[in-house]
Amino acid sequence: SLMPLTCRGRVRGLEPSRGDIDDALGKFSLTLIDTLDTLALLNKTVEFEEAVRRVVADVRLDNDIVVSVFETNIRVLGGLLGGHSMAVMLKESGRMVWYQDELLHMAKDLGLRLLPAFNTSSGLPYPRVNLRYGVRGPETRTGTETDTCTACAGTIILEFAALSRFTGDPTFEAHARRALDFLWEKRQRHSNLVGTTINIHSGEWVRRDSGVGAGIDSYYEYLMKAYILLGDDRFLQRFNTHYASIMKYISQPPLLLDVHIHKPLLPARTWMDSLLAFFPGLQVLKGDIQPAIETHEMLYQVTKKHNFLPEAFTTDFRVHWAQHPLRPEFAESTYFLYKATRDPYYLEVGRTILENLNRFARVPCGFAAMKDVRTGSHEDRMDSFFLAEMFKYLFLLFAEEEDLHFNVEDYVFTTEAHLLPLSLSTASNSQAGEELDDSNFEWTCPNTRLLFPDPAFPRNLREPIRSAVDNSCPHPTTHREPGMGRPPLRAQDFMANNPEHLELLRRMGVSLIHLKDGRVQLVQHATQAVSAVAAEDGMRFMQEMMELSSQQQKEQLPPRAVQIVSHPFFGRVVLTAGPAQFGMDLSKSSSGVRGFVTVAEPYKGCSELSNGEIVAGRIALLQRGQCMFAEKARHIQKAGAIGGIVIDDNEGSSSDTAPLFQMAGDGRNTDDVTLPLLFLFHKEGNILLEALKENREVEVLLSDKARDRGTDGAEEGDCPTEEKDHTSPASSKPVDQSQVTTQEQTTDDSVVGQESVQPAEGLSSYISVDEGEEPAVDGDSSSQSEDSLMADWQEDLEAFKQMEKDEL
Repeated sequence: SLMPLTCRGRVRGLEPSRGDIDDALGKFSLTLIDTLDTLALLNKTVEFEEAVRRVVADVRLDNDIVVSVFETNIRVLGGLLGGHSMAVMLKESGRMVWYQDELLHMAKDLGLRLLPAFNTSSGLPYPRVNLRYGVRGPETRTGTETDTCTACAGTIILEFAALSRFTGDPTFEAHARRALDFLWEKRQRHSNLVGTTINIHSGEWVRRDSGVGAGIDSYYEYLMKAYILLGDDRFLQRFNTHYASIMKYISQPPLLLDVHIHKPLLPARTWMDSLLAFFPGLQVLKGDIQPAIETHEMLYQVTKKHNFLPEAFTTDFRVHWAQHPLRPEFAESTYFLYKATRDPYYLEVGRTILENLNRFARVPCGFAAMKDVRTGSHEDRMDSFFLAEMFKYLFLLFAEEEDLHFNVEDYVFTTEAHLLPLSLSTASNSQAGEELDDSNFEWTCPNTRLLFPDPAFPRNLREPIRSAVDNSCPHPTTHREPGMGRPPLRAQDFMANNPEHLELLRRMGVSLIHLKDGRVQLVQHATQAVSAVAAEDGMRFMQEMMELSSQQQKEQLPPRAVQIVSHPFFGRVVLTAGPAQFGMDLSKSSSGVRGFVTVAEPYKGCSELSNGEIVAGRIALLQRGQCMFAEKARHIQKAGAIGGIVIDDNEGSSSDTAPLFQMAGDGRNTDDVTLPLLFLFHKEGNILLEALKENREVEVLLSDKARDRGTDGAEEGDCPTEEKDHTSPASSKPVDQSQVTTQEQTTDDSVVGQESVQPAEGLSSYISVDEGEEPAVDGDSSSQSEDSLMADWQEDLEAFKQMEKDEL
């Protein structure tokens, strides 16, 4: 992937590790390979030919490095096969006559390097493989895993079958089919659903929640597309069986909510992740247009509310995980819906996507992922899928017939939008199938015709959904099954020292454990509830408690933004900043504070400034350390500064890998500090300092949310924000649910600083709350507030990690 803020490529081993998401990087020019067929589709023939020559000449695949089988298959193997398909097409038209299947030879080399991962008793692949040594055990850092995600094992068939049919070697397709067959056999036979993660040795489901988003998504996609590409009716029959269950249990139009595979009427969570945005596009291929329109409209309204689709959002359309790594799934569904309906409404949707990318994500060296859609702050990453998928789908959405120099209807798009020719279906590798049930083939055809002669029909479907999302902000709701009534105890009313509340919890199967540090831990065992209804009430109480905790943490620590607004940045670079517990509250300022930056002297700002006359009327840059934050603020305020930015002195620290924290006061009254003070980690601070080196004057905007270039004020469609008091809660408050104990999170994980909720699967849900006040944050230290920022719920954290693995 690329680093568009620091203007370089991300090389694994040279940059600080980001954990599992770096498994996509294998020192094999990922973005170049992933973008090959994009260049061809955009008719950039000269650039495509040059890129192919560079891949053939420079890319090595025998690196001693451990990579994700799933990511390497869809991005690199798929990229090589898509590039080969385009090169063959160009050669047949008289261009690239020198091409002798070099990309295909590389694809086979890579396929052989992935094959050792499939050497398991089940046929499900290990999630990781060493490109040079295969799967040998701990000495190659492989072969020790026991679990993989359903999508990881079930998103192989298109690339491996194409490789087999291009080369005539059936081995690859056979292995991919075996993995798919095993997943089909392990489906839950009552619900016909699959779980999210599975043990690759025993075939037992490890995570039994089931949805159409992270961890499962492209398994369903590949069943349908394997039928389209390969013509094998068994894949279609399996897809239709799963699809009927999805529509019965998971689809609650316009929502798609995860359920438990053994209890499919029981919701597994109260939020949705952004990867499910591909599903309306798959429904178009299925021919089921009405629910596709409804879900897509819901996603569009959430997008308009936040400018981008947050990584996860709640059933009442609030931000749950605030990141947005420029994912293409919503654009993909927009393209397929436009192809199916020819409704110009979807061109307007595409224009919104395009304008938001240019307004909020474009930076001097590309497009930067959004670290937080609420503030508009950036992350230094541009994943390869942005060029592989987003560019393709937006180009195809707006392209006229004369813009396309070949017929895309002759190809199927992989999950990474690589183009594989449908002519492969006639290539030799067919297998005899058993007798199939014809009744399971209704409602199915790849659909690109105009389905709605009455243009009012899709509009009538969209209107109530738009209203529902628009009206969601003031009214957070808790999902309840119809007829269940109100829960006997609401999380916001719970008091740990109220005997009546404890009795209500006991009836719901929830018990309290008193911890040595004075907190109490809530534990739910559904089997100990007095009835099944009470057990469900207990689960919902736990969900409410975690959501309340998540919301309170958001209120305590809203991230802030430092936006570089001067030439040549013009607002395109937004840095994630931490707030202070004192000074001006930027969330209550409509315009923020704008000014030119100057480095304070002394840089630490722990004594009266020697360059006070220069700092006056400007925003002072300070280094962390040696004295309290409030002391620094007083010194720059005395010099006449209008704001301050404290830059971390811990070299290499970054908001990508460390949780934000609030800068605390010095134990004294800080009412005298009236200017805003923000904190930047070392990496973000360096971007600002480098800008100052290269440009004589650098102007920034300090605010609670990045402003659109050239405009001020909140974006249209934003939820109204309540004024928030960021001081410690009053002691009369029942329980400070924000003090939820969590497992320490490593800096390798990009969920840091986000709040998340998820009831644990099955019988043993638990959550810890604090009976006392919020702990004070210690001077110039972030340890306690870092602890309070960790994810609320371990299974939720696993869900996020799974999402990072599942097609970053």
